[in-house]
Amino acid sequence: MSRTVSSWILSSARNSIVLQGKGRLYSICIPNRNKIKWKLVFSKTRPCPAGSCSLDNTFSLTKAFRHTSTEEEQFSFQLSPSQVNDILRAGELSHKILDLSGKNVNSVLRFESNQLASNTPIEDRRSAATCLQTKGMMFGVFDGHAGSACAQAVSERLLHYIAVSLMSRQTLEEIELAVECMKPVRPILQWHKHPNDVEYREITSQYFENLRVYWQHLLDLDTEPGFSLEEAMICAFKRLDSDISLEVQAPQENDLMRNIALQVAFSGATACVAHVDGVHLHVANAGDCRAVLGVLEEDGTWSTLPLTRDHNAFDEFEIRRLKREHPRSEEKTLFVNDRLLGILMPSRAFGDVQLKWSKELQHSVLENSCDVEALNIYQYVPPNYHTPPYLTAEPEVTYHKLRGKDKFLVIASDGLWEMLSNEKVVKLVAGHLTELNVQKPQLAFEKPVNLGYMHSLLLQRKNRGVASLDRNIATHLIRHAIGSNEYGEVDQEKLAAMLTLPEDLARMYRDDITVTVVYFNSETIENHYQNN
Repeated sequence: MSRTVSSWILSSARNSIVLQGKGRLYSICIPNRNKIKWKLVFSKTRPCPAGSCSLDNTFSLTKAFRHTSTEEEQFSFQLSPSQVNDILRAGELSHKILDLSGKNVNSVLRFESNQLASNTPIEDRRSAATCLQTKGMMFGVFDGHAGSACAQAVSERLLHYIAVSLMSRQTLEEIELAVECMKPVRPILQWHKHPNDVEYREITSQYFENLRVYWQHLLDLDTEPGFSLEEAMICAFKRLDSDISLEVQAPQENDLMRNIALQVAFSGATACVAHVDGVHLHVANAGDCRAVLGVLEEDGTWSTLPLTRDHNAFDEFEIRRLKREHPRSEEKTLFVNDRLLGILMPSRAFGDVQLKWSKELQHSVLENSCDVEALNIYQYVPPNYHTPPYLTAEPEVTYHKLRGKDKFLVIASDGLWEMLSNEKVVKLVAGHLTELNVQKPQLAFEKPVNLGYMHSLLLQRKNRGVASLDRNIATHLIRHAIGSNEYGEVDQEKLAAMLTLPEDLARMYRDDITVTVVYFNSETIENHYQNN
């Protein structure tokens, strides 16, 4: 990006020119941050004094180099390479899967993840956990809109609901007995979190009680729960969304819990969750996050296998589904300007009770609440709102049996996919894998080292271009998503400009981006087929 282009971006913003970037806003309802009088209280790895923690300090490093407004006098797009790297790497998370012997017999070899904010604070969330009472690992990406509250709640709770749905009756009875006797409950999940990942500590007890009501419901069933994985994921998604809706209608202990419940229900989040157990991969998706498999074919080429569909106005299946669920008289008003009722881009999401409740229920809940305007909650009933609900959190579940040639899974919010195609993402991950393998030190070599061999390696490196700066593949993808030029190469000046865009302009050019890449253990997967 040249200085001329950088200057044009800034002057365009100051002259209030609407720029048509690649990103698409989820909702036409954009909170006015100047009106926020109350903020949610969050806790990180250590407790904070009441009222002192918020999402704003979660990514303080990222904000340190960002301008708050295009009206600033001393405005500059300049960042040093180290500053660029500090911003891009602030949210890095990686985890290698090992058993007690130090070996890996899991089908998951490792995973790497990262986030980059566009909104302030970031509205995306991510989760990763190992199931302790059942088998498998789970990975989730959650894209929030109209605030981060719903994505935050779903990221904390959904994996628990899925795990409980998969438990046997005996395990559920043991957990219920422990709670009744006030004994410690065995952990359900082992979380793999970034130190800056936040959570709603103030409302954890209520979340646990509602999870308990859910497993009590499963125990009340006449037969062994015995859900298939697909059924468990669907049931968990729908039950959590129902709980989010009911919690805001129920009396709360204090104003803080009431406010959190309101913000969770009246904001929204799309979700994509992968469950990996041996060679069995299930992906549950509600909304327009996306999961894509990278496949190494026998001839050495890479292919792309999408495991999700974007649930929005561009998907014919979604259009037909909504038309079936509503009267024919509403066919022309279901999607307006490629948005559900002219409001929302995704057609499936958690929360967003404005598109699920009746007008009367919305009015009743908001009328009995405190200063909802201070929470950035505004009652708005779209035109042609006749037969709610128009929105669902029911996911579409895809099953795939892993093969030795399935090398990795990329799960990401739409902030990545708006910038990079499925094929480009797989190509970047594959290239990164190849580069890391070449960079690994040789375990054995002749002494003295053959200079001809070293020269050929250097030539290969030169032919591939500059070696990647990033050990974390998610960072590598984000760097290319926001910094690539028309030739697919990272333009350092464009990258710096995209990272320093002020808060009132950044959303025009890029969305929040969250990426998790799961690498599979090909040896373990191939051994499964040999042993069976």
